[in-house]
Amino acid sequence: MRVVRMFLRPGWIALGLVVIAFAVLCFTLLAPWQLGKNTATEERNDLIKSAMSTPSVALASMAPAGTAFQPRTEWREVTVTGRYLTDREVLVRLRSVDERPAVEVLTPFAVADGSRVVLVDRGFVRPDQGALPDVPAAPSGETTITARIRASEGTSPGRGAHSEGGAPAVYTIDPAEVGRAVDTPLDPFYLQLSPDQPGSLGEIPLPQLESGPYLSYGLQWLAFGIMAPLGAGYFIYSEIRQRRRAAAATPADDRSDASSVAGPPTPDAESTAPRNRRARIRADLRQAGAASGARQRGQIGSGPDADDQSADVRAKLSDRYGG
Repeated sequence: MRVVRMFLRPGWIALGLVVIAFAVLCFTLLAPWQLGKNTATEERNDLIKSAMSTPSVALASMAPAGTAFQPRTEWREVTVTGRYLTDREVLVRLRSVDERPAVEVLTPFAVADGSRVVLVDRGFVRPDQGALPDVPAAPSGETTITARIRASEGTSPGRGAHSEGGAPAVYTIDPAEVGRAVDTPLDPFYLQLSPDQPGSLGEIPLPQLESGPYLSYGLQWLAFGIMAPLGAGYFIYSEIRQRRRAAAATPADDRSDASSVAGPPTPDAESTAPRNRRARIRADLRQAGAASGARQRGQIGSGPDADDQSADVRAKLSDRYGG
């Protein structure tokens, strides 16, 4: 219970909550986010590889009119015959191609049979010191183009169609948003024009076929989610071990402190009494021996007085120690 009470303090409780929240965040949000991006990138790469190895087909056979967009058809190359609606052209601002600013040009394309209108990305032009560039016009007559099917990019709130320099402009390629801007219903996908096609501008390269760092980032977040509780457990173990060492060292310290204050131990009376008695006996015996020696040397004398003196010593010893 003492160990439990020790960790029921605000600092340790706060540390535990932070570690738990961080681990949950790693496992439920951060790692899935990066691993999901890795999965999406791999799926995109597979679609591009498949599309590049497959010959182009008619648009009607790949994406019939009036049907919803099918993700499996993205990047497939199709052919379609019709004409550009150049009076409904829209510019895509704030784009980058080859790490340089670019403006992409979107032109609606009316299919020859009159069944549909699709949005065509003709490519890009470079802006002139931030100003809108002059855009080469698309062919006005009927023509056949080859392009790749692309999914809509969608539109973020507050980033819809607007006007720049008298021309409609958008920030993302969203056929629904462009259709509202030019008052023309469009298919839910758009076509990215292939190189050297009628009306093509600067070529927009295909994405590089690489997975990127997403898998390693996802694994790192998983590792962080595991390491955080392990690190907290190590800190707790170290704290408990340190406190136990301190508790074990405290009694010895107290005893040494007490002995230093009280001084050397004092023998009790029972242990000292025999030693004192023996010391007195030895002193008396030495005194008696000294008297006898003096008498023998003639210092005390001889005769009755010497005998009386010796008798007195013997009597005193007999009275004091018995017998």
